[in-house]
Amino acid sequence: MSTMIALSALTPDYVETTKPGSILSSIDVDSVTEAELKENGFRSTRRTKLVCTIGPATCGFEQLEGLAVGGMNVARINMCHGTREWHKGVIDKVRRLNEEKGYAVAIMMDTEGSEIHMGDLGGASSAKAEDGEVWTFSVRAYDDTLRPERCITVNYDGFAEDVKVGDELLVDGGMVRFEVIEKIGPDVKCLCTDPGLLLPRANLTFWRDGSLVRERNAMLPTISSKDWLDIDFGIAEGVDFIAVSFVKSAEVINHLKSYIKARSRDGDIAVISKIESIDSLKNLEEIILASDGAMVARGDLGAQIPLEQVPLAQQKIVEVCRQLNKPVIVASQLLESMIEYPTPTRAEVADVSEAVRQQADALMLSGESAMGQFPDKALTVLRSVSLRIEKWWREEKRHEVIDLPDIASSFSDSISEEICNSAAKMANNLEVDALFVYTKNGHMASLLSRGRPDCPIFAFTTDTLVRRRLNLQWGLIPFRLDFSDDMETNLNKTFSLLKARGMIKSGDLVIAVSDMLQSIQVMNVP
Repeated sequence: MSTMIALSALTPDYVETTKPGSILSSIDVDSVTEAELKENGFRSTRRTKLVCTIGPATCGFEQLEGLAVGGMNVARINMCHGTREWHKGVIDKVRRLNEEKGYAVAIMMDTEGSEIHMGDLGGASSAKAEDGEVWTFSVRAYDDTLRPERCITVNYDGFAEDVKVGDELLVDGGMVRFEVIEKIGPDVKCLCTDPGLLLPRANLTFWRDGSLVRERNAMLPTISSKDWLDIDFGIAEGVDFIAVSFVKSAEVINHLKSYIKARSRDGDIAVISKIESIDSLKNLEEIILASDGAMVARGDLGAQIPLEQVPLAQQKIVEVCRQLNKPVIVASQLLESMIEYPTPTRAEVADVSEAVRQQADALMLSGESAMGQFPDKALTVLRSVSLRIEKWWREEKRHEVIDLPDIASSFSDSISEEICNSAAKMANNLEVDALFVYTKNGHMASLLSRGRPDCPIFAFTTDTLVRRRLNLQWGLIPFRLDFSDDMETNLNKTFSLLKARGMIKSGDLVIAVSDMLQSIQVMNVP
């Protein structure tokens, strides 16, 4: 097999491949991307992808459309909250949005995991714990009307046995803190030492002598019985990603992927590992290698390691994911203050900026978009900060190339990897306007994304599912397009369609690669 590099300052023969009346229906691209390209040009398109958690504040069709217009690439549903029927309603609305408006918003389902967490607070949206108050944490199953005052149910039957008097109990990673003062059967009496707001189903951890008590997790499976039912639901609904909470080893991921393959019609739901525990960090590389992507779940991670170590852990996870060519999402408390306020703190903006500078594939809103008062404004902040920092990065670090390790497992994959690495470097050196990649399974598009070139990457695929999955990866603008194995025909058709929509113009410099033909082609748009 030979690898060909075809360089041409001239253009191939220009062939009109579609009738005028069929141009608009021959290629699928969302209206926001189209408008950005027309108004701002190639260099100003956003590279960092945005994930929004959908909740009561954003579950209507109009609200979802507003998020899509604002730049949402992936809609996340969190199985910790709501019923499966409610989540199905959200999925149906996102699908309708994609079908009617041409978007490629992917759907990510997040499992609850076997973490220890609080109950639903008797239907209340929140409860305030004040300094010096005594609260009871119990494994009893209370009827909401009979629940004692200041009593919180816990989902873990062994909670009262595992905890000891003097332990420190952290709610939601330390947002509220208690000291265990007494144990009475299944009830644990706790004194509030750091007041704060208690939210339904908040995560619980406890510390003893300054160290996290980890034994409580030893008997808890990564995927609970409820999670398996939720996973069956996700498979039946055809979600694009399943994010698994509290992953401890690659074995769990491999088992889940086999389970999905045996039950899914397409067998192609991507599995995202949430890195949020000490065990996850210990087995980081093997977990990411087995997964289709990772999420830096900083909230729960910060409850298991010292807070000052979280930024270093984030950077490490992002680096490993890029080396292994796996998309990575930075999540948790990016714009936490915007749950209540219309503007972020300066520290939050700096936090978002750092994640963009690290070139994470995606940033995620949690409570900000699920239950916050200003979900659209929070998304606007993520988008505007991403655009500004990306622009600065291109100006300051222009043509910077990071040597990445070889990850290919076969000779054919090695060729694809070398072609994509070379294409990304050439794109920077020649200052091309865009990279075109024709891909049936998305692999070569992801390899180009891994190189983080200065220009945007137009990823053309025949598969709608692949198009949605590519919408999570840095720098990719996914299109659905029917194409053949003949590159010249594909390029002529693409130029015709995109020029008709005003997305490219004559004279633009383009590099094209394909997973059907091992070559790099450089040309000007006719």
